[in-house]
Amino acid sequence: MIKPQQNKYIKSSQALKYISLITLTLQNAVVGLSMRYARTRSGDMFLSSTAVVMAEVVKLVTCLVLVFIEEGNFLKFCNSLKLAIIKQPIDTLKVCVPSLLYIIQNNLLYISVSNLDAATYQVTYQLKILTTAFFAVIILRKSLRNTQWGALVLLVIGIALVQLAQSSDISSGIVEQNRILGFSAALSACFLSGFAGIYFEKILKDSDVSLWMRNVQLSLLSLPFGIITCFLRDGKILQKQGFFFGYDLFIYYLVVLQAGGGLIVAMVVKYADNILKGFATSLAIIISCVASIYLFDFNLTPKFSLGAVLVICSIFLYGRQPKPTSIDKHSLINKV
Repeated sequence: MIKPQQNKYIKSSQALKYISLITLTLQNAVVGLSMRYARTRSGDMFLSSTAVVMAEVVKLVTCLVLVFIEEGNFLKFCNSLKLAIIKQPIDTLKVCVPSLLYIIQNNLLYISVSNLDAATYQVTYQLKILTTAFFAVIILRKSLRNTQWGALVLLVIGIALVQLAQSSDISSGIVEQNRILGFSAALSACFLSGFAGIYFEKILKDSDVSLWMRNVQLSLLSLPFGIITCFLRDGKILQKQGFFFGYDLFIYYLVVLQAGGGLIVAMVVKYADNILKGFATSLAIIISCVASIYLFDFNLTPKFSLGAVLVICSIFLYGRQPKPTSIDKHSLINKV
């Protein structure tokens, strides 16, 4: 018999799961659509390299606030920052690798979404599942189940079909953008995302530094890399037009969305199981496809649809957990 306290805990967990589902779905879908709209709308074009830097600034400020809330008062907050960043320089420098990779990845994503429609970008970027799995096996020595290997094969086939569908659009003259550049940028971003994510996970597991403090370190080190990237890539334009050229309320919204999206996912993802996470990603793909038809005149072909369905199936298959044994069920009930 379930006790009232256990029943309350179960209901609370269920509510958090569905809140996680809605949050993950909206975050996954809206980011891609917003980035695509920002890069294709009329008017002065903002510099994507500056938007990446501004997202890191927003992320840094947000994480500093969260660390302050964790510590409870200003003195503990300052001591915590001093201990984690200044007194442990070698530990802080470990975060340099993902800091640099995330800056490059975010710039590549802007290149990708500028050359791929939102639906194709959304589907193609799911290749990060493959690259993350690859680096998890290599770096963390994780083993994958047979169903997960099968899911990765389905993923590759699905994305190949999506890309072939868009190639046929190029040959018919419907699309004038550089699809090869867009796909190459997305593929590179997936590799960087996979490696940086697993590397960051390893750092988190090997130390007792909190997630938010690690993100403070990450943003602090990302900012110099981001600023250097701005001047290397857009130095002449920055001198003529300024850092915030082309910015309006929509770009500021996009910056906050990008910065807050990852942090929101980091907070809610622990409440959602793999099936719900897969459901959220799949819904995001569907939303992106439907929205792209109406917002960007996207042509939904049978080949693209088949590819998207295979990708969605692969997401569910990869996240599917084997049924627990009777021993596992007993231990789970005891934990509740």
